[in-house]
Amino acid sequence: MLPLLRSVLAASLLALSFIGAAQAQSLPDHVIQAYGEPPAIPQGPLSEDLRNAVRTVFEVSVAQANWARDQDAGLYEIVEAGDPRLVWLIADMMRFTWRQEFDDALADAGAKLLGIEYTSIQRWHELTDHLIAWDIPEYPGYLDTKKVIFTRFLPDLDRIFVEGDIDWRHVSWGGVLIDNRAYDTTDETCNCIPAADNPEVATAADTTWLKDDDIVFGITINGESRAYPRRIMEVREMVNDTLGGRDLGIPYCTLCGAAQAYFTDGLAQRPILRTSGLLIRSNKVMYDLNTYSVFDTFLGTAVTGPLAEQGVQLEQASVVTTDWGTWKRQHPDTTVLLERYALGRDPDFRSGRDARGPIFPVGDVDPRLPVHEDVIGVTTASGKPVAFQRSTALLALREGAEIRYENVRLELSAGGIKAVGTDDADLGSHEAFWFAWSQFHPETELWVE
Repeated sequence: MLPLLRSVLAASLLALSFIGAAQAQSLPDHVIQAYGEPPAIPQGPLSEDLRNAVRTVFEVSVAQANWARDQDAGLYEIVEAGDPRLVWLIADMMRFTWRQEFDDALADAGAKLLGIEYTSIQRWHELTDHLIAWDIPEYPGYLDTKKVIFTRFLPDLDRIFVEGDIDWRHVSWGGVLIDNRAYDTTDETCNCIPAADNPEVATAADTTWLKDDDIVFGITINGESRAYPRRIMEVREMVNDTLGGRDLGIPYCTLCGAAQAYFTDGLAQRPILRTSGLLIRSNKVMYDLNTYSVFDTFLGTAVTGPLAEQGVQLEQASVVTTDWGTWKRQHPDTTVLLERYALGRDPDFRSGRDARGPIFPVGDVDPRLPVHEDVIGVTTASGKPVAFQRSTALLALREGAEIRYENVRLELSAGGIKAVGTDDADLGSHEAFWFAWSQFHPETELWVE
């Protein structure tokens, strides 16, 4: 049967049109230099035989929690089919493999389908980086099987995995469970990254636990200022707060160095932002606890669910990254979150975990700046995203230089930098690593001098 099945698969593939050289020509030169030429890719749906092989390998195996001869045979047929689009499923499954021989078989199949050789033990990372960099398309029906894999191990994600304006290819598991605790249950423990809702605060004078050189994220709304210590935000990653009479959702992506502040009032029901436990190109995926609508964390756009259907786009307020000493001198009336929200932890991901680059796949990165270079990002009145190299801009501003781009003007703010408009209005700027800003704003302009 196997030779006959291989013949049927081969005939099915011959009937499909392939893309290869044309796709390679559309890729930037730096991608080809870093990853080589992409493989030829078939178009159209999978054949019935190939769909059966996919079900056996990726659905039956997780349903039965077993890897046996049928899965070996199915994976063999997948490799024989030579369709690189199926490597997305292989990469998805590799996040949950429960036996080494299973992981080895998947890694070997993925490498054969992409025509690559691994250069490190980080096989899932390398495989996914190639998929993203080459922009390997998904096959019709990919999300259905991906959902089966993820929800078998993480059943609480069932309402998350739905169609929408999100590239599910790039979504991977971050290694933690979803935070689906009820609103205002900050102190309830969970095996998740626990958001803080309506956190208690103290005055600067009453805050003795912070050192002057500790990093804080400062926000001022309608004249009221508050500091969110990085030590706390690295543990919580999400705060739902009220400041200056406005409701805010404040995500902090430790992996991409970005603390952002979104206004969450003005809607029929306030979105309560939570961490899903998922990542998209090393950026956290947040969602609304009320509707399970997923948001693009970096852009503030609802991409699935009822809020996406309503076209919800959250407006941003500026977040200034600075040190506690400077912030409290410039804002003596500031409040600051209580130490207890750090849960006794004091991580330093930037100097430790992330010191050698992103620990999750990001694919190709715009080569104009180093991956972890800090930038100040903002969108102009014309809709043009622009990034300012923070180190260069900070020196220039301190020397009295004027930095403008269209309607945007940078100014020093409590030891950090923020962007204001021609009327000095807040433009909702924030700091981020270059790889994150440039991948979510691929058409960004870059100011470096």
